[in-house]
Amino acid sequence: MTVAAKENERKGNENNVTYKEARVYLDKVSKYGSVLGLDTVRELLRELGDPQEDLRFIHVAGTNGKGSVLAFISTILSEAGYRTGRYISPTVISYLERIQIDGKWIPEAEFTELVEEVQKAIVRMETRGLGSPTVFEIETAIAFLYFRKKQCDLVVLETGLGGAEDATNIVNNTVAAVFTSISRDHMGILGDTVEEIAEKKAGIIKAGCAVVSAAQEPEVRRILEGRAAKCGCAVRFARPEEAVVVREDHLGQTFSYGGMEHLKIRVSGSYQILNAVTAWEAVRAVNERTGNRITEEAVRIGFEKAQWPGRFTCVTEEPVFIVDGAHNEAGAVWLRKSVERYFPGRRLLCIMGVFRDKEYGRIGEIMAPLADRLYTVSLPDRNRTLPAKELKTAVEPYCKGKVLAMESIEQAVDEALDEAGKEDVILAFGSLSYLGRVIEKVLRGCPSASKMTCGRSHKLVTKREEG
Repeated sequence: MTVAAKENERKGNENNVTYKEARVYLDKVSKYGSVLGLDTVRELLRELGDPQEDLRFIHVAGTNGKGSVLAFISTILSEAGYRTGRYISPTVISYLERIQIDGKWIPEAEFTELVEEVQKAIVRMETRGLGSPTVFEIETAIAFLYFRKKQCDLVVLETGLGGAEDATNIVNNTVAAVFTSISRDHMGILGDTVEEIAEKKAGIIKAGCAVVSAAQEPEVRRILEGRAAKCGCAVRFARPEEAVVVREDHLGQTFSYGGMEHLKIRVSGSYQILNAVTAWEAVRAVNERTGNRITEEAVRIGFEKAQWPGRFTCVTEEPVFIVDGAHNEAGAVWLRKSVERYFPGRRLLCIMGVFRDKEYGRIGEIMAPLADRLYTVSLPDRNRTLPAKELKTAVEPYCKGKVLAMESIEQAVDEALDEAGKEDVILAFGSLSYLGRVIEKVLRGCPSASKMTCGRSHKLVTKREEG
């Protein structure tokens, strides 16, 4: 008997599923892993009335920067008056943040109702001898149902893995296919070369849609242009070399680009200008296809309001505490550039946690030389994590200071805060999946600084102070 059938049988005559029960059901399904391909999600959505057919999408794929580009685009669209859905993964703060409308997470009650609706559809599928959907396919179906129910004008949709065979690629009504920086990641699943990976990601391009891309390496550019040509589309590439940075620090940046002066973003990191100009080009393309409703004011306000936790996010000052989801080589290179740019000469304490299938040796080779002390941690997902002790062994040759394997994420935060002086910088990086725990641990102590293990005052960054 399948998971869905067992859950239905267990509930018997119960009237309602609770949010906790819905999450338990999805956690059970997640243990069966993921499968690339569209056949099962197509059948599931057909059983649910094909909600995706009543929606229009801005589809975002790439290796690094998808979340930031999605945040910029969707916030600008909301400011322009579009009811805008956003579907993201992974999440940092809460499971529910993966499905949002105009920046507001799906409520627990509505999420629970939709889980039950999808669960019943799965039982009907299984009764007919069809395959069981993966957890990502179920979550994708829930998102489409919610966005249709709330009559979203546009949905900004992030691919889960790759592009062509990702469950999100079941959509047809693509207004724009947007590509962030494409580099090596998920090798062995998407391909061993950047060309193979780009081919997979280019699969989200649909006939006649707008195609927008970040600046890419020549081999990636050729692949995107080739796929677009087959679909009758032209490609618009962002030009980050034309962006003029007016001011920047670890709390945000101001830049000029595309005829607009002094655009402000509340995210830092040298790579975020690349993401911002990619988002701006995508917004221009969408505007041309949806009636030119997006004003300059909406662009300015949207850029400044957009937030994306876990991407060079400053959690506290004194000492500065940064979290960043650099989980592959390209992300580590950008992170190192940002650290060297914003904190030259400052003592750096690092916390690092990664999945076993990532290029952790290369990430350590790039980042560990900067660290005066490096704390390794195991991730909450025990099936995928690289244990802290193994990570310590892998990165120790590259670190000039001590490398310590911690028993828990919370212990690593406590140790770093205890060790840090007022002028030092703490940086937690690696998988996004543990950064929420880091942020929660730091924030829990900030309202009452005396509770911090270091015994010092830690100033919480609650908003940007304009200077």
